[in-house]
Amino acid sequence: MNTILWVLQLSVAIVFLYSGTQKSIYSEQKLVASGQTGVEGLPIGVIRFIGISEILGTIAIILPLLLHILPVLTTIAAICLAVIMIPAAVIHYKRREFKNVLTNCILFLICVFIAYGRTYLTN
Repeated sequence: MNTILWVLQLSVAIVFLYSGTQKSIYSEQKLVASGQTGVEGLPIGVIRFIGISEILGTIAIILPLLLHILPVLTTIAAICLAVIMIPAAVIHYKRREFKNVLTNCILFLICVFIAYGRTYLTN
């Protein structure tokens, strides 16, 4: 189970690192053109905040458990990343972007599973 959780954590980290990096450096127009339509109409400061939050979540879902320093932060990061997917799914649903809603739901479920697994399945 530990291996499965690590694979899921790394997968989630890659997705959020990519997304967060893009939101941290690109303009709203470039993000929308690249398929990140959920940021359309948001102030650039909010877009940057989301991007930085995703990058920090990426760090927190890997490093605490890897370094054995406050490993509970991995669980907290997984929960926080799951929470980010809720408004993302709502935004995409309102835009009738059902493929993105499905992606958000899958990421939500994976993050919830990581949080559950790191809390109850491994020790």
